[in-house]
Amino acid sequence: MISTSTSAELAGTLDERSREIFRALVESYMDSGDPLGSRSLSRMLPMSLSPASIRNVMSDLEELGLIYAPHVSAGRLPTQKGLRFFVDAFMQVGNLQPEMRENIERQVRPEDPSRPVETLLTEASQMLSGMTRGAGLVIAAKQDTMIRHIEFIRLDPVRALVVLVGGNDQVENRVMQLPEGVTAGQLTEAANFLNAHLAGRTLSEVRSELERISEEVRNELDVLSRDLVERGLAVWAGTEDKGAARLIVRGRGNLLDGLTAGDELDRLRMLFDELERKESLVELMTLAEQGPGVRIFIGSENKLFSLSGSSLIVAPWRDAEDKVVGAVGIIGPTRLNYARIVPMVDYTAQLVSRLVRN
Repeated sequence: MISTSTSAELAGTLDERSREIFRALVESYMDSGDPLGSRSLSRMLPMSLSPASIRNVMSDLEELGLIYAPHVSAGRLPTQKGLRFFVDAFMQVGNLQPEMRENIERQVRPEDPSRPVETLLTEASQMLSGMTRGAGLVIAAKQDTMIRHIEFIRLDPVRALVVLVGGNDQVENRVMQLPEGVTAGQLTEAANFLNAHLAGRTLSEVRSELERISEEVRNELDVLSRDLVERGLAVWAGTEDKGAARLIVRGRGNLLDGLTAGDELDRLRMLFDELERKESLVELMTLAEQGPGVRIFIGSENKLFSLSGSSLIVAPWRDAEDKVVGAVGIIGPTRLNYARIVPMVDYTAQLVSRLVRN
């Protein structure tokens, strides 16, 4: 990644003519993805320059590592270094227009305030995908479930279903093995004990509380009922994945637009494979936590998607305690319209933070 000081120094070496040619070439690439030649550039510039003069400037830009020719006698494309330089030195990011804010809020803001957070996040991902050329991405750190109600339902002599009702009335089920000889009354007794003593706590708080009141547990419950309580919590603890997160990606098909067979499709397959890795979630959360606002990673600057050569624009969203608990963003080709997408991602992250806190 080019540092801010390096970008400033590099910008100082370019005269007005070089800057205009470079800007036009990058903006054309972001619009079409095609190489641009000197004749085409001469018709786009605000100044009158011959193709020969433009070729001389392009040669200088190529020596600086800002542009390159993908094929012999082809036009030029910006390099990854050139794109980073453009983002740092040329790109101007303004505020979203009121109608764009309203559009985002209309697609993400819930009509039903009690709907699950998962639905909100899915709609945010879908919205970002629909408004950009990339795939919308939302990540949420796994939250420790708060218990509102717990119930044991016998399935057969040796198995029972543990039903856990959490915040926002979310229901999750696990199957557990029953201790030998347990009765229906003991199943009810164990569930009643948990609901009376532990409702309103998270799973981690429940385990701590059980340790604290261990003597009370022994006095109130018989051996089999105590075993049921421990097994019921153990089956949840055993399936919890510390550091796990939910990843919601919408609009992957957008990334297929304009691709041809060969290297580009191979890179896209790599991107999809990378998105499926659990390590990706941890790294995405780390990226989001490293800065207060929107971060842009172009190509290999982002080791997570470096193999596929994709760009990532990501911003954190926060809970009521101002803790980073997730991220929203866009993954796409390096020719994303960064100036347009950055404020969209930023505003979406702020909106998700507000809605989750309510």
